[in-house]
Amino acid sequence: MAAERAQVAVIGAGIAGLSAARELARLGRTVTVFDKGRGPGGRIATRRAAPFLFDHGAQYFTVRDPSFASAIDSWRSAGVVDLWRGRIVAFEQGLVRSSSDVVERFVGVPDMNSLPKFLARDLDVRCSVKVARAERLASGWALFDEHGVALGEFAQVLATLPHAQLVELFPHSASLTDRARASIVRPCWAVLAGFEARLPLDFDGAFCNDATLAWIARNTSKPQRPDAESWVLHASAEWSAANLELEPRVVAEEVLRAFERLAGRALPRPVQLDAHRWRYAIPEASKGPTDTAWLDKELGLAVAGDGCTGGRVEGAFLSGRRAAELLARA
Repeated sequence: MAAERAQVAVIGAGIAGLSAARELARLGRTVTVFDKGRGPGGRIATRRAAPFLFDHGAQYFTVRDPSFASAIDSWRSAGVVDLWRGRIVAFEQGLVRSSSDVVERFVGVPDMNSLPKFLARDLDVRCSVKVARAERLASGWALFDEHGVALGEFAQVLATLPHAQLVELFPHSASLTDRARASIVRPCWAVLAGFEARLPLDFDGAFCNDATLAWIARNTSKPQRPDAESWVLHASAEWSAANLELEPRVVAEEVLRAFERLAGRALPRPVQLDAHRWRYAIPEASKGPTDTAWLDKELGLAVAGDGCTGGRVEGAFLSGRRAAELLARA
């Protein structure tokens, strides 16, 4: 095979994939990142509908691990991350209570996309490319897109795909696909609502514990966002699963009605209303081995992502870094 041993393909340009790619590059590997989206980020995503801006995927990230804290310090110094100081509450049995947690919540600035764009700098990231077939070679992998076009030959592959897609793309590794099949990832409908004026609600984010709604947030309250009143409403995993195939306009109206019920008052009609379906959004913590990244050493195949860690941006970041370390030593 023409490819050198140092060549690695990373599939997925979310936080896990970008973290892995940067670590592999630091370790001297030549890395190519493929992502089917129009830009890097995965669920670290922002949608614009002027004058509104909606962080419709991951809402914020928190810190537990010292190495992730160090990364956040560097991102804050670079001006792509800041602290969100919004008032967070919880709805409990119809009452609004201040959230009991005291964690710091960080967001990308001026939008969530800023962080993955920053992590993608200086990397060979090829967006709008879907890796649809992986062929095992004697000394590595050949990858192909959905049209059968060859994407290249690589000594190793690091995949950060949703586990259902991982099983389809890499049936070659029984050990990894068995673990992927055992994992559970639930969907989430996100509704994006823009209003002409500020809503008369005295909070900026809320854990809802509602049959329809799991989380709501005034996107405008995050640092460096436009003043246009923008709300993101995340449906619960159960409601999203039960209504997965509804039309987005129907979802938007249903979730908006749940927002009004929760607010306990009539709300003005949004001037901007849309819905986005995240089919693979909420991974559950594994009940099996708790490795933060998976490796098939013989095949030169590693797996990373929040699906290995039970969610959270921090988990995805650390999983990608760990997968890179494992693959580099394989």
